[in-house]
Amino acid sequence: MSTIRILNVATAVPRHVVDQSIVRSIVERVFGHRVTDLERLLRVFEHDHIHTRYFVRPPEWYERDHGFGESNAVFAESALELAENAARAAAAEHLSAVRAIVVVSSTGVMTPSLDASLIQRLGLPASTKRLPIFGLGCAGGVAGLARAAELSRGLGGVPVLMVAVEICSVTFRQSDTRKSNIVASSIFGDGAAAVLVGGEGGGPQIIDSHSTLFPDTHDIMGWDVTDDGLAVRFSRDIPTFVRENIPDVLRAACEAWGIEGHNVRDVIAHPGGSKVLEAYSQATGLPAETFDIARKVLRDFGNMSSASVLFVLEHWLRSTSPRPPYSLMAALGPGFSSELVLLRNSVE
Repeated sequence: MSTIRILNVATAVPRHVVDQSIVRSIVERVFGHRVTDLERLLRVFEHDHIHTRYFVRPPEWYERDHGFGESNAVFAESALELAENAARAAAAEHLSAVRAIVVVSSTGVMTPSLDASLIQRLGLPASTKRLPIFGLGCAGGVAGLARAAELSRGLGGVPVLMVAVEICSVTFRQSDTRKSNIVASSIFGDGAAAVLVGGEGGGPQIIDSHSTLFPDTHDIMGWDVTDDGLAVRFSRDIPTFVRENIPDVLRAACEAWGIEGHNVRDVIAHPGGSKVLEAYSQATGLPAETFDIARKVLRDFGNMSSASVLFVLEHWLRSTSPRPPYSLMAALGPGFSSELVLLRNSVE
């Protein structure tokens, strides 16, 4: 069986970097007197865990109403551009050797899927195997990496390119006065990340993955498809869910992998929010500083759904801090579901 490693990671963001205070002003102008408790809801912008985010359009674009068709067209154009930038940087001189591609996204719809356009933009062979993944939301980055590793392993270790791209900002809906829409406007941003995996080269080894689907939890996170776009659905109880359920998930995963739980002393977590990261710390029994890189990504970029955990991975790979033998990638997404990937580090 081929040993599959992470060969490279690269990220890309759009050019419009926006401070939280600017987004707050936009939301205030858009909803005005239509939301009776708007001042209270706007306090979510005062939390210091997010400073800036990146958007594919200038701030004033979001003050105007856009239908589903127009917003999705912006998604298609922007997602392809960001995905190409991240993919080229990750594959670099190995681009011509790529034989399969996995593309993850949940913030827009394309048929033919995004990977078909991306393969042609990158100049990859028409015979390139492709796997588009939609609907995993924030869990998509970890799940996509797991599928890419499985593809590479099944193909004898050939390079496989995995790309996660999300244009969350185009899902902002002026007609949606629900709390969840206003809270989402304070959290989510746009970005793309790409990972090259394969059997030859350095980097952490991808040992295995573990998926968990929790029954009867559809209401926790997802989209409601409406006439004017995708309406965000998520629960404020996600941190509680993490504390109550992730310990059992970790035990089951470690048992399946044949390792002791105490050997997992490093977590590369999707930064869904500061309270979610606190809950991960409590659920794993690891100190808060374990999640410092995830907090930094959240602070500087917001939550970019599936791409965020790969931004954390990129920063983690650049870090000079000592690494334990094993590291765990972790993310949660619609389903409600948990996705884990176990990495083995080279320890000198």
